[in-house]
Parts: sequence; structure tokens; C-alpha cells
Amino acid sequence: MEMMPYQPHLDRSMSDPGLTLPLTGCGAPEAESNTDWRLGLPVLDGQGLTLRELAIEDAPALFAELTTEEVARFISPPPASVEGFEKFIRWAHKQRAASQYACFAVVPEGQTKAVGMFQIRMLDTDQHVAEWGFALGSDYWGTGLFVAGAHLALAFAFGPMEVERLEARSATPNLRGNGALRKIGAVREAVLSKSFERHGELLDQALWTILREDWRRIRGAFAVN
Repeated sequence: MEMMPYQPHLDRSMSDPGLTLPLTGCGAPEAESNTDWRLGLPVLDGQGLTLRELAIEDAPALFAELTTEEVARFISPPPASVEGFEKFIRWAHKQRAASQYACFAVVPEGQTKAVGMFQIRMLDTDQHVAEWGFALGSDYWGTGLFVAGAHLALAFAFGPMEVERLEARSATPNLRGNGALRKIGAVREAVLSKSFERHGELLDQALWTILREDWRRIRGAFAVN
């Protein structure tokens, strides 16, 4: 997911009647819980990390980790301030409550601060098609956090979110991102010509997919990676 789906200029007031949004992470302790994810994302524990719902308190850490040139090189511009990340987190909670979006903070084992995130956005609820994406602070590249976090995120998408087809888009010059998607078993279906704009340049994107039946086949591989 090269482009963050959040667009501040299109965001409505957070004071919609009848809608109450949590400002801290919440949820059941296990992904298999019967708790409705729309009411609050569960806490997912994996090898060396935890995925949990974004909290307002994560804004400073996410701003520090995800706005460096190295990390932001192949994604659309992230929020430009801590306040911008706070607005994004409130928007994420709102979209989760509307059954449209789930965004997990990545928290390494032994830490409390978020160093990245995994996003899952519904594209077609009738067909159960969704798009996912991820961003991780560069200090944590090559540490195994991505593979462990991807395992949890995929299990959640194909489990509680009931996704049948999961798509990802990655700029073709983004060798690390494309390699990561290939590593976890995604299939490159197409190249979308000049479909992503970054710093005034139009880049091609690779379209990667994982189907529910493919996930059932490949998920055991995570146990040995």
C-alpha cells in the first residue's frame, strides 16, 4: 500500500453524533477471540513483537520512525507533524468502527513504543477484497520483525476480517519492499504503469496478491523462517 488512505482534507469532524472512538489501544488478548474487531482491535503476540491498535500516545514515535527519507522514500508523504499523526490515529479508529480499516502498531518485544505499522483496508466488502501495507523504522529492517508481523497481519485479514483476496502495491524501484512481499508468499500479478506519484515522478507499481487458499497453504512456512 504505497499511499496512505488517510487524507486530512477529506476527513470529517471527529464529533459525529453517536460515535465514540477510543484514544488508546484496546481489544482482546488473542486473535481467535469472538470479540468483534470493529469495536477494538485485538492484541496479537508473535515472535519478538506485538501488534496492537494504534494509540494517540504512539504519534511521537511514529513521526520519528516513519518520516525519515530512508523510510518515506517509496510511500506517499506521511503526516508532517506529531499532530498530523494524532489526527491519522483518530481517523484510523473511526474507519475501524465503520468496518473499513484496521491499523496495527508494531511494538518490539521488551519495548512499549511503536516502531511501525501494518494496515489492512477493505476495497470491496461484498467480494471480501482488501489491500494491505506496512512501514517499519529503518533500525528494525532485517531483524525478522516484518516476517513475524506479516504472519499476524495476514492471519487477522484472512481470519476475523474474512478477506478472500489481499492486494499490495509496491513501486518497482522499491527492491526491499518487493522482496519482502515475495518472501512471505505473495504473487506478482501485474505491473501498474505510472500509477504512483512521488516527488513529482510517476513510478510503476507491482501488484502483489495473496488469496485465502494460498495463505492456508503457505502459512506453515512462517514457523521455519
